[in-house]
Amino acid sequence: MTAIAMEKPKPGLSTDFRKFLNWALVWIGLANIPFMAMWFVGAPPRFFAIAIAGFVGLIVKRMPPVVQWIAFAAVMAYSLLSFVAGLFNLAMDSLLYSLQFFAEIQPSDSAEYIAAAVVIVGILIASWFLLKRDTNFDKPLHILLGGALIFGLVGADVAMGQGMRGHYFREAPVGANFESAAQKSDFAARADGKRHLVLIMVESLGVPHENQTMSDKLFAYYKNSAIQARYDVSRGTSLYYNSTTAGEFREMCGSWGDYYQLLDPEEAKKENCLPAQLAAKGYATHAMHSFKGEFFKRAEWYPNIGFEKQEFWPELEKRGAEWCGGVFAGACDRHVPSLLAENLKKATQPTFLYWLTLNAHLPVPTEANLNAGNCARISHELASEFPMICRQFAIFDDIDIALIKEITASDFPEADILLVGDHMPPYYDRHNRSQFDPERVPWLYLRAKLQVNSSAQTGE
Repeated sequence: MTAIAMEKPKPGLSTDFRKFLNWALVWIGLANIPFMAMWFVGAPPRFFAIAIAGFVGLIVKRMPPVVQWIAFAAVMAYSLLSFVAGLFNLAMDSLLYSLQFFAEIQPSDSAEYIAAAVVIVGILIASWFLLKRDTNFDKPLHILLGGALIFGLVGADVAMGQGMRGHYFREAPVGANFESAAQKSDFAARADGKRHLVLIMVESLGVPHENQTMSDKLFAYYKNSAIQARYDVSRGTSLYYNSTTAGEFREMCGSWGDYYQLLDPEEAKKENCLPAQLAAKGYATHAMHSFKGEFFKRAEWYPNIGFEKQEFWPELEKRGAEWCGGVFAGACDRHVPSLLAENLKKATQPTFLYWLTLNAHLPVPTEANLNAGNCARISHELASEFPMICRQFAIFDDIDIALIKEITASDFPEADILLVGDHMPPYYDRHNRSQFDPERVPWLYLRAKLQVNSSAQTGE
């Protein structure tokens, strides 16, 4: 018997199985581990992204390492975009269109965004080295095992997100029944030339869900006697889909849609949005926003829907509004109500004035002149259990206090005022996100009671 014939097989893993493990480490583990870590706090569903990563890995496993790495980077880009789209209730095409505006925001002001960027860069670097290992396994059993890992991870993602699926990817389905705060309050019906109309869209103002502290705080300042003496107060909730610009379309154009439908002036005319309707009735139309007009091209499509005058962060700063920071840095919302009131007091004709707030965009930092760091002044319970929600409510409180001061002043002209949220606050974690209704936003309508001097106040 020869020496070769007597040689025993080496113990350990087979070569093909080692290749399989190299593959699984990258395309099952590394491609998904940062998102899997989110399972325990809550995150958008990503079963499709998991399947894409796994099957792309199976397709490219026999290709050169540099090709595999490019494919891996593309998969990570898709996973990240899909995650962000789900988090902010955006359709993927809307998110891709929005990437052109990335230069307008300051993600470096958010510790959360910085940490996420570091993790993603670290994964891409690690994958570059790991993909230099041989991943070209070919045994049918190992291929089946790869498929089992893919579908097993998909099933785990579904199971871990059970009960939270309705909180993400809120795109209006075809034929969805329409509703809005403007419609339900009959806001536009008051456009008879005898009073101003004010529509305020409040960033990330959601409907509290089974949280009494938040429910008690929502619109609490409007229960005072000065408001009750001057306005008939009603409130309710309205269905929402997608993000802020879709909320603007909802309230001002009376249907489900988004801003890119309004970039063409001729197409915008077909929508017959509220500013255009009111302009045809003799109303001056004026839009205010605490951020830059270039963001989501508002400076382009606001005129297309009928706004004759616009004021964004640069104009508001010149009029005295202070800077407030965060990922979306612009005017401090608490300073805008006085400018809003000044606009109406100077009006020589009935005016439709629209204001879109800014500062409650997530994540809300503790500093940056937002007056939100010491949110225990708002609620000790929220400060301890939901600190970032508490900071949001601190911003809402400052807006409400400043607004009420102006609209109850003796020289404030007669006006109907409608406040409405654009979408629920898009928290990534289950703990915070589950505190809000995933489908509805709140609204408050202040219907002006008849004032003796209303004609003089509107300039008639």
